[in-house]
Amino acid sequence: MRTTLLIGLLFALTAGVLAQTPQALLETPLAQDAAVSSNGPVVLDYKVGFPNDVEGRIATQVRHQLLLLPYYSLFDDLEYSVQGRTVTLSGFVTGEHAITKSEAEKAVKRIEGVENVVNNIRILSPSGFDQQARARVYRSLARTGSLSRYFWPASPDIHIIVEHQRVTLKGYVSNEGDKTLATIAANQVPNVFQVTNDLRVVK
Repeated sequence: MRTTLLIGLLFALTAGVLAQTPQALLETPLAQDAAVSSNGPVVLDYKVGFPNDVEGRIATQVRHQLLLLPYYSLFDDLEYSVQGRTVTLSGFVTGEHAITKSEAEKAVKRIEGVENVVNNIRILSPSGFDQQARARVYRSLARTGSLSRYFWPASPDIHIIVEHQRVTLKGYVSNEGDKTLATIAANQVPNVFQVTNDLRVVK
């Protein structure tokens, strides 16, 4: 009798789990739509392949509009993601050209299909030491080996972000050797406290 009761209870519990499984799967993060992202700073030479849907078309236009901003430079980092009809802007702009933050939002809001813009772009605090570090890191990279070619385009492939004399390298290079060279070149600059290399190798 006890065995029969245990078997019946086991069947009841199994049926309950199976009945709840489809709803549980729907509620997991994996079932949510993934955002379409720039996967790094917007640059001229590296273009992300977007799906041919509403999000993909919006993402393509966002990239285009950000590249047209007049003060967007190698010392800024503009990134974005698109989820549904919401565009989230992120990254950093120098205090000297803080207007780029609001200009980016205005440009994206004008894109057909965009219903909401979340502007998470940070404005770097103005600092003479940071300004000097930006110029020195740029000169060091541009004079090192094959790295100068990444600064030829109108929108350079390597972006140099400096905050409190800490340097982050963002963007794209074509091989691991160039990524390593960039770290070495940036670390040779005096009065730089830390170098973080977030460059992506894209072949």
